[in-house]
Amino acid sequence: MTATPPQPNSPSVPGAQGHPDRDVPQLVRRVPGDTVRIPRSAPYGIVRGTPYGTRRALRDTLTLVALPLVAALALPAAFAGGGTRRWFGGRAESQRAEAQAAKDAAAAAFYELDTAQRDLRISIETIAAVDDSPAAHRAITDFDALGRRIDEASHQYITAVDAHDLDRDDLEASAAAGARTELTKAKDELGRVKQELDRFAAGLGPLLGKAETQLARLAPAVERARQGLLAASNALDAVRESGLTADDLAARLAALAPELTKLNQGAGQHGVPQTLERAERVAREAEAVRVEAGRLPEKAAEIDHRLVSLRTRAQALTTRAGQVEPVLSELRRRFTVACWQDLQNVPDGAAENVRQAELKLKEAQAARDEQRWPDATALLSTVRALLNSTDESVSAAGDRLRRLNAVQKDPQQEIDRTRFAIRDAQRLAMAGRNTPDPRHARPLDDSVARLERAIGTLEGRHPDYWHFLTETEAVRQTVARVVAQIREERGGGH
Repeated sequence: MTATPPQPNSPSVPGAQGHPDRDVPQLVRRVPGDTVRIPRSAPYGIVRGTPYGTRRALRDTLTLVALPLVAALALPAAFAGGGTRRWFGGRAESQRAEAQAAKDAAAAAFYELDTAQRDLRISIETIAAVDDSPAAHRAITDFDALGRRIDEASHQYITAVDAHDLDRDDLEASAAAGARTELTKAKDELGRVKQELDRFAAGLGPLLGKAETQLARLAPAVERARQGLLAASNALDAVRESGLTADDLAARLAALAPELTKLNQGAGQHGVPQTLERAERVAREAEAVRVEAGRLPEKAAEIDHRLVSLRTRAQALTTRAGQVEPVLSELRRRFTVACWQDLQNVPDGAAENVRQAELKLKEAQAARDEQRWPDATALLSTVRALLNSTDESVSAAGDRLRRLNAVQKDPQQEIDRTRFAIRDAQRLAMAGRNTPDPRHARPLDDSVARLERAIGTLEGRHPDYWHFLTETEAVRQTVARVVAQIREERGGGH
C-alpha cells in the first residue's frame, strides 16, 4: 500500500474533526492503489463536496423532470387565441362573439350596397350616353343624391369598424356590447339606403329600356352603313368597267367619307343618338348611290333610245308641218275667216318648234357623250315638249277641216247629240222630285236657250260652222258639270 502525504483537510490530520466541511471527503489526486472514502452518514446528491461533473449531471436531470410540468402550464394559454387569450372568458367572450356577428352582417350589407351601386352606375351611364331628355337629366341628378346618401352610410359603417378592435385580449364586455350596437346601427342604415337604391332602380325601367334599345340598334346601324358604302363602291367599280365614268355618283360617295370617319370614331366621341342618326343617313345615301349606279347602264341605253326616237319624230313633224299649208288653203276657200283665222301661224310655228327641237337634240347628244346624265335628261324633256306642241298644232289644222266638213254636210247630228245630253241631265234632276232644284234647273234651261241660238247661226248664205261647233261643245260641258253636281250631292246624302 502506498503512503499518501497528509492533507490539510484529511481526516488523518489532527483538528480536522468537528468542522462542517470536514465530514465531507474531498477529491484528492488518486494514486494507483489508493481509494477514496465517503462517510455513510453523508446525504446522497446534496453534499457540497460532490465533484463538478456530478453536479452538472444532477442539474440536467432536474431540468428534464421539470419540462413536462412547464409545458402543461403553458399549453392552455397557447390555444386561447391571440397567443395569451384565455379559453374560457365568460360573459366578455359571449359579447365578443355577438359583436363579431354584427360586424360580419354589416360587412355583408356594405358589400351588397356597393355591388348594387356599381350595377346601377352602369345603367345611369348607359342612359346618360343615349338620352338627353329632361327625364334622363333628373335621373342622373337623383342618382348623384343617392350617391351622397351611400357615402354617408358607408362612412358610418367604416367608422364603427375602425372604432372597435374585437380581437383585443382585454376587451371588456361593455366595449363589446357597444361595438355590437354601433355595428348593428350601421348595418341597418346600409339596408335602408339599399332599399332606396332598389326603388330608384325600379323607376329607371322605361329610360333604361329606351337607352338599351338605341344601343342595340347602334351596332347594326353602323354595320349597315359600312356595308352600304362598300356596296356603293363596288357598284361604281362595275359601272366604270363598262366604260361609264359616273363622276357625279363618285362625288356623292366621296362626300360620305367624313361621315364614315365619324362612325369609326364611335358613339363615345359623338354621342349615341347622333351616331345612330348619322349611320342611318349614310346607309340611305349609300343605297341611293348604289341603286343609281346599278341603273346607270340602263339609263344610258334609255337616253340613247330617246335620242333616236325624238330625232325621228322631229323629222316626221317637219314633213307633216309642210302639209298644213294645203289644209289652210282649203279652209280659206270653203269656210268663213272665223273658221280658220286662228290657224294662220301654224306652219311657221311648227317649223320654228322643230328647229328648236333639233338644236336641243344636239345639246342632249353632247351631254350624253360627256355622261352628264341629268343635263341630257332635262334637254330631252324640253325636246319632247316642243314636239308635242308642234304635233298638236299640226293636227289641229287637219282636225278643224274634218269637223267643219262633217257639220257642213249634216249639222243635225251635232244638234241631236247636244239635245240628248240636255234631256238626260233634266231627267236626272227630276228623279225623285216634283220640281227640280233651281240650282240645277237654271243652268239646264240656259243650255237649251244657248243651243237654240247656236242653231240659228246656221241660217244664211255663209254660216259660221266653227262658232256653231264651239257653242255646242260649251253647252255639253255645262250640262256635264250639272250632272256631276247632282250625283255628288245625292251621293253625299244631301
